[in-house]
Amino acid sequence: MIEYRDAAATTTPTLLDAGVIRLNPKWSVADRLVELERELCEIIEELRPACCAVEELYSHYAHPTTAIIMGHARGVILLCARRHNLKLVELPASRVKKSMTGHGHATKEQMQRSVQALFRLKDLPEPPDVADAVAIALCAARA
Repeated sequence: MIEYRDAAATTTPTLLDAGVIRLNPKWSVADRLVELERELCEIIEELRPACCAVEELYSHYAHPTTAIIMGHARGVILLCARRHNLKLVELPASRVKKSMTGHGHATKEQMQRSVQALFRLKDLPEPPDVADAVAIALCAARA
Protein backbone atom coordinates (compact mmCIF):
# COMPACT_ATOMS: atom_id res chain seq x y z
CA MET A 1 0.00 0.00 0.00
CA ILE A 2 1.30 3.42 -0.99
CA GLU A 3 0.31 6.76 0.46
CA TYR A 4 1.10 10.34 -0.44
CA ARG A 5 1.39 12.70 2.49
CA ASP A 6 -0.54 15.50 0.79
CA ALA A 7 -3.67 15.56 -1.33
CA ALA A 8 -1.88 17.00 -4.36
CA ALA A 9 0.48 13.99 -4.46
CA THR A 10 3.48 16.31 -4.87
CA THR A 11 5.57 14.72 -2.16
CA THR A 12 7.49 11.49 -2.30
CA PRO A 13 5.21 8.49 -1.85
CA THR A 14 5.48 6.43 1.31
CA LEU A 15 5.40 2.66 1.11
CA LEU A 16 3.14 1.59 3.96
CA ASP A 17 2.95 -2.14 3.40
CA ALA A 18 3.76 -4.77 0.78
CA GLY A 19 3.78 -8.52 0.72
CA VAL A 20 2.33 -11.68 -0.74
CA ILE A 21 -0.57 -13.90 0.12
CA ARG A 22 0.63 -17.49 0.24
CA LEU A 23 -1.97 -20.13 -0.54
CA ASN A 24 -1.57 -23.85 0.01
CA PRO A 25 -0.71 -25.41 -3.38
CA LYS A 26 -2.15 -28.73 -2.19
CA TRP A 27 -5.64 -27.23 -1.93
CA SER A 28 -8.03 -27.23 -4.85
CA VAL A 29 -8.22 -24.10 -6.98
CA ALA A 30 -11.70 -23.42 -5.57
CA ASP A 31 -10.44 -23.64 -1.97
CA ARG A 32 -7.47 -21.38 -2.74
CA LEU A 33 -9.82 -18.79 -4.27
CA VAL A 34 -11.98 -18.83 -1.13
CA GLU A 35 -8.87 -18.32 1.01
CA LEU A 36 -7.65 -15.54 -1.30
CA GLU A 37 -10.98 -13.75 -0.94
CA ARG A 38 -10.86 -14.05 2.85
CA GLU A 39 -7.28 -12.76 3.03
CA LEU A 40 -7.98 -9.85 0.68
CA CYS A 41 -11.06 -8.80 2.61
CA GLU A 42 -9.03 -8.78 5.84
CA ILE A 43 -6.31 -6.64 4.23
CA ILE A 44 -8.84 -4.18 2.79
CA GLU A 45 -10.67 -3.88 6.10
CA GLU A 46 -7.41 -3.38 8.00
CA LEU A 47 -5.68 -0.91 5.67
CA ARG A 48 -8.75 0.85 4.23
CA PRO A 49 -7.24 1.73 0.83
CA ALA A 50 -9.01 4.20 -1.46
CA CYS A 51 -8.01 2.38 -4.61
CA CYS A 52 -7.20 -1.09 -5.91
CA ALA A 53 -4.67 -1.33 -8.74
CA VAL A 54 -4.31 -4.46 -10.84
CA GLU A 55 -2.33 -5.44 -13.87
CA GLU A 56 -4.38 -5.72 -17.04
CA LEU A 57 -5.12 -9.27 -18.09
CA TYR A 58 -2.69 -10.92 -20.44
CA SER A 59 -1.59 -14.45 -21.08
CA HIS A 60 1.49 -16.11 -22.38
CA TYR A 61 0.94 -18.88 -24.88
CA ALA A 62 3.60 -21.04 -23.23
CA HIS A 63 1.66 -21.22 -19.93
CA PRO A 64 -2.08 -21.34 -20.67
CA THR A 65 -3.02 -23.24 -17.50
CA THR A 66 -1.21 -20.73 -15.31
CA ALA A 67 -2.92 -17.89 -17.18
CA ILE A 68 -6.34 -19.42 -16.54
CA ILE A 69 -5.67 -19.90 -12.82
CA MET A 70 -4.31 -16.34 -12.58
CA GLY A 71 -7.48 -15.16 -14.32
CA HIS A 72 -9.55 -16.83 -11.60
CA ALA A 73 -7.47 -15.10 -8.90
CA ARG A 74 -7.74 -11.77 -10.70
CA GLY A 75 -11.51 -12.20 -10.74
CA VAL A 76 -11.52 -12.64 -6.96
CA ILE A 77 -9.41 -9.49 -6.59
CA LEU A 78 -11.80 -7.48 -8.78
CA LEU A 79 -14.78 -8.84 -6.84
CA CYS A 80 -13.25 -7.89 -3.47
CA ALA A 81 -12.39 -4.41 -4.73
CA ARG A 82 -15.93 -3.80 -5.95
CA ARG A 83 -17.55 -5.23 -2.82
CA HIS A 84 -15.54 -2.73 -0.79
CA ASN A 85 -16.41 0.12 -3.19
CA LEU A 86 -12.78 0.73 -4.10
CA LYS A 87 -11.78 2.72 -7.13
CA LEU A 88 -10.32 0.22 -9.59
CA VAL A 89 -7.32 1.06 -11.78
CA GLU A 90 -6.17 -1.47 -14.37
CA LEU A 91 -2.74 -0.90 -15.90
CA PRO A 92 -0.80 -2.74 -18.60
CA ALA A 93 2.47 -4.25 -17.39
CA SER A 94 4.44 -2.51 -20.14
CA ARG A 95 3.19 0.92 -19.00
CA VAL A 96 4.14 0.21 -15.39
CA LYS A 97 7.59 -1.05 -16.39
CA LYS A 98 8.20 1.97 -18.62
CA SER A 99 7.09 4.34 -15.86
CA MET A 100 9.45 2.74 -13.35
CA THR A 101 12.50 1.99 -15.49
CA GLY A 102 12.09 3.83 -18.77
CA HIS A 103 11.77 0.50 -20.60
CA GLY A 104 8.46 -1.28 -21.23
CA HIS A 105 10.07 -4.71 -21.16
CA ALA A 106 12.09 -4.37 -17.95
CA THR A 107 13.19 -7.53 -16.17
CA LYS A 108 12.04 -8.59 -12.72
CA GLU A 109 15.43 -7.55 -11.32
CA GLN A 110 15.22 -4.10 -12.95
CA MET A 111 11.80 -3.61 -11.37
CA GLN A 112 13.11 -4.72 -7.97
CA ARG A 113 16.04 -2.32 -8.18
CA SER A 114 13.81 0.55 -9.29
CA VAL A 115 11.41 0.03 -6.38
CA GLN A 116 14.33 -0.38 -3.98
CA ALA A 117 15.89 2.90 -5.12
CA LEU A 118 12.66 4.90 -5.19
CA PHE A 119 11.64 3.90 -1.67
CA ARG A 120 15.22 3.76 -0.35
CA LEU A 121 14.81 0.18 0.78
CA LYS A 122 17.74 -1.56 2.42
CA ASP A 123 17.06 -4.80 0.52
CA LEU A 124 15.50 -5.73 -2.79
CA PRO A 125 11.77 -6.39 -2.45
CA GLU A 126 11.27 -10.15 -2.34
CA PRO A 127 9.82 -12.07 -3.99
CA PRO A 128 10.11 -10.12 -7.27
CA ASP A 129 6.31 -10.04 -7.60
CA VAL A 130 6.21 -7.71 -4.59
CA ALA A 131 8.20 -5.14 -6.56
CA ASP A 132 5.75 -5.50 -9.45
CA ALA A 133 2.79 -4.96 -7.13
CA VAL A 134 4.40 -1.91 -5.52
CA ALA A 135 5.13 -0.49 -8.98
CA ILE A 136 1.52 -1.03 -10.07
CA ALA A 137 0.27 0.68 -6.90
CA LEU A 138 2.62 3.60 -7.42
CA CYS A 139 1.56 4.09 -11.03
CA ALA A 140 -2.09 3.99 -9.98
CA ALA A 141 -1.42 6.54 -7.23
CA ARG A 142 0.18 8.85 -9.78
CA ALA A 143 -2.76 8.52 -12.18
